[in-house]
Amino acid sequence: MKIKDGFAMRNIAGSNIVVPVGGKANEFNGMITLNETGGFLWQCFQQDITEEKAVQLLTAEYAVDEIRAGADISKFVELLRKNDLLDE
Repeated sequence: MKIKDGFAMRNIAGSNIVVPVGGKANEFNGMITLNETGGFLWQCFQQDITEEKAVQLLTAEYAVDEIRAGADISKFVELLRKNDLLDE
């Protein structure tokens, strides 16, 4: 799974802000603010990866165990799905 095309993340004043670009601006009304970990996961899901691979990447980058990482990633993926941001 990966994040759909048409969204850009920028770091503005220390915050990761995701906004729709191009045609997506007509479909998605708003912006998303992500913390540091959310920004890391957003970048991970710019490529087609599994949740399991995301767990590996997250635990390699941050001091977090696999159980916590898996739970956090599941919540993140659910939010992406709820907002129709994933190509699966």
